[in-house]
Amino acid sequence: MLSDARVRNAKPAVRPRKLSDAGGLHLLIQPTGSKLWRLAYRFAGKQKTLALGAFPTVSLADARSEREEAKRLLAREIDPSAQRRTAASVRLPRR
Repeated sequence: MLSDARVRNAKPAVRPRKLSDAGGLHLLIQPTGSKLWRLAYRFAGKQKTLALGAFPTVSLADARSEREEAKRLLAREIDPSAQRRTAASVRLPRR
């Protein structure tokens, strides 16, 4: 499991690298130094990735709670990325 200190102190490398937490959650560290939360999951037999946000805007605790919400959706056989797209389309005003 990751700690907040390990996330804060993670340095970029020449190639993108991942720091894994648990349950498919990982921090993708880009060579530019950006730190991005990602959740790897399977839905309908396919591997998918859900972007959760950038560190430090999204903290470790926030990323973990987002992971748990995605897992709840998966337990109800709902694709979290499709759910997010649907919610975004409802929020956007139509022209």
